[in-house]
Amino acid sequence: MGHYFTNEQLESNIQKFNVKILNYDLTFNTDNGVFSKGELDYGTNLLIQNILKKNISGKVLDLGCGYGPIGITLSKILKCEVTMIDINKRAIHLTKMNIKENGVNNVEALVSEGYSELDNLKFDYIVSNPPIRVGKKILYDLLIKARAHLNANGEMFIVVRKEQGANSLIRDMSEYYQVDVIDKDKGFFIILLK
Repeated sequence: MGHYFTNEQLESNIQKFNVKILNYDLTFNTDNGVFSKGELDYGTNLLIQNILKKNISGKVLDLGCGYGPIGITLSKILKCEVTMIDINKRAIHLTKMNIKENGVNNVEALVSEGYSELDNLKFDYIVSNPPIRVGKKILYDLLIKARAHLNANGEMFIVVRKEQGANSLIRDMSEYYQVDVIDKDKGFFIILLK
């Protein structure tokens, strides 16, 4: 079976689930071949909760958006202008369905390998539950190249599990960013890069 960061054609089996974030009811369509099919995973939810506490505003990039839970939630609750990108065509198809499902209109979803479709666009924030399983070389390349798409005072929020290399990522990214761990829970680290 292929990973969710590829475009391997798996049989489609769209499922819908509901989640309540703050006082907002959100509905998401998921499918085979995307991360966390059928539920909002704990790490993504923890990341969303931490970003909501920061009450961010402005232009946001959701890197590796999957079916869109982070970007759609930030658009719905904080009214951010969100661009969502993913290499997985099925994920972007689902994201577009979920944009309509949740009635958000200040969002855009693009199939993009890394930042290839963004030209010179800059953002106030980049948010991601990054694709750890692509391997350290590709993952670090994505994180380091994010700097070129952040405004002068821009920040990047990511979630990484301790057992998937959070401590080494924190150490290695400190060569490129000021790194702060803003939350830890159940082995998940919420990391702020600025």
